[in-house]
Amino acid sequence: MAEAQSKFPPDLSGLSRGDWFAALRRIGKDTGFAEPLGRMHAGIFVEDGDTLLITFETVPGIEALSQTRTPFGFEMTGALGWSSLSMLAHRDTWFRDPKVFEFFDNLTDDGFFDDFETVIFYGAGPCGYAAAAYSVAHPGARVLMLQPQATLDPRVTEWDDRFTELRRLNFTARYGYAPDMVDAAARAYVLYDPRERLDAMHSALFERKNVTRFRMPFWGDALQSDLMALDLLPKLLEAVAEDQLDTASFAALMRARRDYPPYLRKLLARTDADERLALSRMLCANVVGRMHAPRFKRRLAQIDGEEEAG
Repeated sequence: MAEAQSKFPPDLSGLSRGDWFAALRRIGKDTGFAEPLGRMHAGIFVEDGDTLLITFETVPGIEALSQTRTPFGFEMTGALGWSSLSMLAHRDTWFRDPKVFEFFDNLTDDGFFDDFETVIFYGAGPCGYAAAAYSVAHPGARVLMLQPQATLDPRVTEWDDRFTELRRLNFTARYGYAPDMVDAAARAYVLYDPRERLDAMHSALFERKNVTRFRMPFWGDALQSDLMALDLLPKLLEAVAEDQLDTASFAALMRARRDYPPYLRKLLARTDADERLALSRMLCANVVGRMHAPRFKRRLAQIDGEEEAG
């Protein structure tokens, strides 16, 4: 696999949708397996090292976030030699499909997970739900979730009005209530912005002894894209694999936000909205002193002008 690994992730960005699916199937068949799971889902397995990363992703998400138009697990194969199982959905389905249930049942029955020293389930949003829900297929796994939903069952989360048209999905069948499914995990981690009210409410439902919840205030509702832009997602997964993700290591990684303009702009927008002029000035002065930031320089001059006029 060393030669194949050197070519990972392959660049599939120029392919048509049909050719893209065909290329993924070939990669799976050449390095592990590729299995269609009904009309909406598929699993692509790339075998390499003794750490297995199981990612839950959507096709639109891959196309939006990946420069090579490949599943995120491929990047970890290329960078660290991990094995990867990429669970793909054509759209947000929360992977609520009997074909997917059967797929994970068969993996468990066949002892598939037992071939790996470390197994990690990963996903964000609806895919974070799936990572938690299917982690029960391998007790002792580790789980990393970004702003996951716990369920869309309106009897439990009727307060979440973002996905009302999808409440017809069955969240009471097998692999159903995600917080209960992570009970069998060795460790699970939930990352969320507490100022995103609905994400925070779902996060609270995951409160368990084996679950650590990390707050990411002012990051917003697109944690995955921001963490990828900062190249922090691979580092987080490495820390999970090495059982070294704790409050101190998480805080050290998140210091990268100090140089990340989208985060800084959100922070400034919040201090301005709260009319905390002194904090806005401190923030702008700090950013201008460290970075080329015309927007913050203009805002600092504006604040100074307002103070002089006052």
